[in-house]
Amino acid sequence: MLENIRLSFQGIWSHKMRSLLTMLGIIIGIASIISIVSTIQGTNKQLEESLLGAGNNAVNVKLFRSDSEYVFDDYTAPPSGVPVFTEQIRQEMLDVSGVEDISFYNSRDYSYNIFYLENSFTGAVRGIDQHYFNTMGLEVRTGREFLDEDFENYRKVAILDQDAANTLFQDEEPLGKIIEISSEPYTVIGIVQQSDEYELTFENEEEYYSYMSDSNGVVYIPSADWGISYAYDEPQNIVIKAETTDDMATVGSQVRSIANSYLTVGENSDIQYRSDNLLEQIQERQQLNTASNQQLVWIAGISLLVGGIGVMNIMLVTVTERTSEIGLKKAIGAKKKRILAQFLTEAAVLTSLGGIIGVIAGYVMSQVISRMTGAPTAISVPAAVIAVLFSMVIGVIFGLLPSVKAANLNPIDALRHE
Repeated sequence: MLENIRLSFQGIWSHKMRSLLTMLGIIIGIASIISIVSTIQGTNKQLEESLLGAGNNAVNVKLFRSDSEYVFDDYTAPPSGVPVFTEQIRQEMLDVSGVEDISFYNSRDYSYNIFYLENSFTGAVRGIDQHYFNTMGLEVRTGREFLDEDFENYRKVAILDQDAANTLFQDEEPLGKIIEISSEPYTVIGIVQQSDEYELTFENEEEYYSYMSDSNGVVYIPSADWGISYAYDEPQNIVIKAETTDDMATVGSQVRSIANSYLTVGENSDIQYRSDNLLEQIQERQQLNTASNQQLVWIAGISLLVGGIGVMNIMLVTVTERTSEIGLKKAIGAKKKRILAQFLTEAAVLTSLGGIIGVIAGYVMSQVISRMTGAPTAISVPAAVIAVLFSMVIGVIFGLLPSVKAANLNPIDALRHE
């Protein structure tokens, strides 16, 4: 075998240009597949980071009516039979395996009653407890967080994210200023933003919206003050911080079940709590992305077919050129399988070299595409190994006919060949 490999490299080196042109189809095919697969891997990884928040592991459990999220407003009383969660219920949810923290919050995704002087704000407003910022991976960088005294004494204080602060105050310093929420005065005590530990990566506002509900910003007030500005003790939504990404689906399902067990809305009611299944969303989007790109992989595979035909053609030429050599070897006792193995090895080495060069070219292509278009890329080592092995298989398959032809040559006719 080693002798066959040595002879193969010797033959390739003796006809460098011809060998390179023969490998070109393999190189182009493998390079195309590697670059496409790298783009698929990079996009899938980016989708996961975008939705999961690079380790935030937050799962929302929200109240639904039929297939739509229950939308609260300022004019309709909350549904009956949906309780306000207590500390006892929160502790029951915390006891679920895989749950790190739990927060209850009230929400308006669009608010039309928040003002600072003549400036209005139409983003989201949340009535939160002391656990919300930790659960969501948020951190107050300017000012202070809510204190226990704020909840106990129903202090009208508010914390804004940077988008909300920019909308309401523009170039002014927001700390200490008074904003109106449903005509009630709230003092701004802090500015919150995503923690460095949980830096989110989003490509556009649509992805940001899917995670944070509103791209115009958020105003946070203590949950104790929610009834002051919005008139009702409304049912809360839940956000869970899972210990690991793998726990997200499980803890979401179990906490949802606990929440639903406290509903007294009747058996035929269409009101129930549902949990986000971000892992399922990721898998669906990744499958869609992969399916759309697999067509490109098949198209790139045509280059491998063309390259294989080129290998078969050049090996037939090689057999013709070396007919006398084959006849001499058979005359001194070389068996058919020895001749067959020699030419199959030469075809396999030729395509394997093309596969290796194709993998390197594919890596370079993926980096160039990433820099030019901004598309993410991630090199898959298994894909590279499979590509080289596949190119070797192509060499064996398309080199089989010429090798069989060489092995079946009549030694007398071969020796007389000129």
